[in-house]
This record gives sequence, structure tokens and C-alpha cells, in this order.
Amino acid sequence: MSKLSDAQRAKVERNRQRALLLRQSRLTSRPYPERETKSDKSFEVASSSNNVLGGSKIIDTGAGFLLEETPEEDNSAPIKVVHEPGPVLGGDPFRCEDCGKGFQNSYLYKHFDHPVCDDCRESDEKHALITKTDAKQEFLLKDADFDRREPLLKFIVRKNPHNPRWGDMKLYLRLQVEKRALNIWGSEEEIEEAREKRQQNKEKMKQKKFDKKVKELRKAVRSSLWTKDTSSHEHSFGSEIYDEETDMYSKTCTSCQHTVKYEKM
Repeated sequence: MSKLSDAQRAKVERNRQRALLLRQSRLTSRPYPERETKSDKSFEVASSSNNVLGGSKIIDTGAGFLLEETPEEDNSAPIKVVHEPGPVLGGDPFRCEDCGKGFQNSYLYKHFDHPVCDDCRESDEKHALITKTDAKQEFLLKDADFDRREPLLKFIVRKNPHNPRWGDMKLYLRLQVEKRALNIWGSEEEIEEAREKRQQNKEKMKQKKFDKKVKELRKAVRSSLWTKDTSSHEHSFGSEIYDEETDMYSKTCTSCQHTVKYEKM
């Protein structure tokens, strides 16, 4: 084997240095670290040291593609799991106020804390539900009477049957709404009197708006009937009169009394 000359060895050294610099620049510009090669299995994960980019973890699988793994949340914080209370075993903890029998759970007690069993539930009459809007109009209640006054009235949420795109409806137990109204107003007579008074005020406001519209309509009709006389007027002058003091002549219109003064040259 022939020996390399000094010029050839210098060229080889320059090429080697250039290759090292190029490799180093590529490593620094890569978004993830170079994977460690494994000799036994090429499909195993190359290295446990992963690069973090934009809050995500880049993993080189060693199989020709990369995996982006989002960082997991802190598992040390306790996880709150909400479970509905199940029926109490070994007896009937509640007693129905209609039939007097014991029961463990029911629809009315679960959603409204109303101690009535499912056998005595009358959804169409006694235990009917009412929307918040209807309850406010019928029993003259305010939002604070539902959401702030203790104890708070319980409700269930249902989709609006007229249009599902509208907001959800709050349905209250009518019995509880009536009881709340009696606690506020005192008696049914007070509620009826307040309802009649409110109805009278509504009728007065309607009558006032109606009178205002009639007045505006009459004014518009009167203004449309009145027309301005835009026809031109032709003067009909009488005989001219001479004034010796001013040396001026004048004549007057016989219809509008308009006077014109002039002099003669």
C-alpha cells in the first residue's frame, strides 16, 4: 500500500474536520435528540431521554416515525368521583306522607326532597311540575324567591319541547312553589288581590298606549288633510295716485291691498 503524500493527508484532515462540523450543526438544529441505536431489536423505543417541544414530548420510536406525547397531569392531586347515593339496606329510612308506608328511594324524593313514594306519585295532578316562567306569572314570585330564599327550591332541567335550540327549562314541583308563595304573601286571598291589582295595572298601561297611538293617528290624519295654497296671486291695481310732496306715484291692489310706489321720468 502506497503512502499518502503530505498534501493528500492535509486534504483528508480538512474533509474530516468539515464532516465533524456539519454533523455537529445538524445535531444542534434537530428538534429532538438523536436516538440511541440498539443492536438487538430495531422496533423498540430507542432512548428514554425525550425532547420537549411546545409543551409536548417527542419520542423517537426507532421504527421510522416519531410520537408526540402530551404531558400527563399531576396524578398526585386527589380525583373527585361523584356517586349518587344508593338505597339504604336493612330497612326503610323514609316514610311516604300520603300512604304512610316506608320506602328507600323515589323519584320525588330524589329530585325534590319530597317524601312521597313512587306508588303515590301523581304526575298529572297533585305532583305536577311547573316551569319557572309560569310559576313567576301565576304566583307572583321573583327570581330571588327561587334561587336565594332558604330553603332553595329544587328543580330538574329539561330540553325545551317547542325548540331544542332554546335554553333548557327549569321544572319545579308545583306543591313546593305554592307553599313558597303562601309563605311570602301570607294567604291565597293576598295572592289573588295582588294578581288582580297587577292585571289592572297592565290594562291601564295597555289603554294608555292605545290612547297614545290614537292621538298620533289623528294628528297624522289632520296633517295629511291640510294643504298649503301654492297658487300664484295676480294683482289688480286701481288708479294711480300722485303725491306732490314726494313727487311719487302709487297704486294699490284691490284684492290684497298691496301698494306699489314709483316715479315717472
